[in-house]
Amino acid sequence: MLLKEASARLTKSELAHLGAGEVGYIRKMKSDEVSRCFPEAPEIDPTLDLWALFAADGTPILLTDNRSSTFFKAAEDDLKTVSLH
Repeated sequence: MLLKEASARLTKSELAHLGAGEVGYIRKMKSDEVSRCFPEAPEIDPTLDLWALFAADGTPILLTDNRSSTFFKAAEDDLKTVSLH
């Protein structure tokens, strides 16, 4: 309930920047999603399990086939990670 009340008082821009520089999220990606978030990435084998680290505002930070690497990068950048479902 508190989040709903807070989001009602925040502008879209303020909400988008909530957690900036402090929070990141990690999510599994399919190879067909990669070009949308990481346009500079080469063509990737569709059988690979890929993991991506994003800043709180959705800015892509890291793409890897090793989930642990995303946690190491987040720690290196002093980001607290959250889980999205």
